[in-house]
Amino acid sequence: MIAVIQRVSEASVTIEGKVEGKIDTGFMVLLGITHTDTQEDVEWLGRKIIGMRIFGDDEGKMNLDIKSVHGNILLISQFTLHANTKKGNRPSFIEAARPEIAIPLYEQMIAFLGKELGAPIQCGIFGADMKVALLNDGPVTIIIDSKNRI
Repeated sequence: MIAVIQRVSEASVTIEGKVEGKIDTGFMVLLGITHTDTQEDVEWLGRKIIGMRIFGDDEGKMNLDIKSVHGNILLISQFTLHANTKKGNRPSFIEAARPEIAIPLYEQMIAFLGKELGAPIQCGIFGADMKVALLNDGPVTIIIDSKNRI
């Protein structure tokens, strides 16, 4: 499971002209799920996201987590994070999980993050054509892969 975490001042996702999710200060998280991911990946990665200390403290140092700044999360599923680009110029997405595996794990991540954050998680719709807008704060962008824990 791969997460691209962007610290944002604001972010939103629009589907077919309708805003489905919107946040102010917080994280816009792109989540890529592969066929070998499990509930353990959800929990490990979810804890990492919630615990990520990348907000500025009173001295301007990245020292505060999302709870400390009363931030929110916009979570977007993105199978293209598992693109294989080793051969040619057309990416292969064979490592991306099929919907029957990915949707339950995506929903588990929404529930896990909501429980840990203590606030509803804004999100897109799995598999939809989404338009994501964000104002990256910093910019700060962190990539975490649950398969690279060591």
